[in-house]
Amino acid sequence: MTAFTLFPAAIPLPTALTRPFSLLYRLSVFVLALLLAACASPGPQGLKIDRSVQAVGHNSRVKVVVLHYTSASTEQSLKILSQQQVSSHYLITDSPRPRVYQLVDENRRAWHAGISEWYGRPDINTVSIGIEIVNPGGADTAWAPYSQAQIDVLKLLLSDIIKRHGIDPDNIVGHSDIAPQRKVDPGPLFPWKQLADAGLARWYDEFKAARHLQEFQLSGLPDMASIQADLRRVGYTVPDTGVLDQQTRNVLKAFQMRYRPRLYDGMPDAETIAILKAL
Repeated sequence: MTAFTLFPAAIPLPTALTRPFSLLYRLSVFVLALLLAACASPGPQGLKIDRSVQAVGHNSRVKVVVLHYTSASTEQSLKILSQQQVSSHYLITDSPRPRVYQLVDENRRAWHAGISEWYGRPDINTVSIGIEIVNPGGADTAWAPYSQAQIDVLKLLLSDIIKRHGIDPDNIVGHSDIAPQRKVDPGPLFPWKQLADAGLARWYDEFKAARHLQEFQLSGLPDMASIQADLRRVGYTVPDTGVLDQQTRNVLKAFQMRYRPRLYDGMPDAETIAILKAL
């Protein structure tokens, strides 16, 4: 029995009709096969996985964006970040019109944060996107500024990442925020306030900070246990010792580099703690 026995044998279809019908039929079968193949794509060892139904209950694994400086030229940075056991998702060059390289897919875990912690969450590599900015860095008072062109490009990149992954501005951090015992990048010349004004980073309530400053100047600072608790409240990992140990000073230095870069000696002065209270 043929495929066309629905039509009586005594009434053959004209050739002019059967050819287009046959072509249309074959084309329809081909399109249907493509659609079925798209829904049930091959998996491991030929296993067919049906992806025609997608859940609405999900979100991004990415919770944090970490900003770094490279301490190297663009050429050196590209070589290091692509050929050694360290990497980042993006690299922003220092050319007059900065170029953005994507070195690691956002769905993959780049190796940029190392031993790190933020809001009690360890292993920040697993939940973050890393952005390296070509800048020589520095030490003490000899720091290299970032170009406005680099910051403008960074703003565009951050805006897109934040929107796609639903990242809170509190979780746009520097390497020094998540690893204050061993890292200082992006350094005291990084313009955090400019990012904050664009809604791309956290900043403190300046009115509240001024009020707290007057309070501390009159009445003295809170005890160290309270200061350490406030540092933990805003995300930093700090000892619970109640004393100004070296680890706590390192955290205070990282905090000052970000929010009061004019002086970052790691000492808990009235201005620093006023900013901390107002954050």
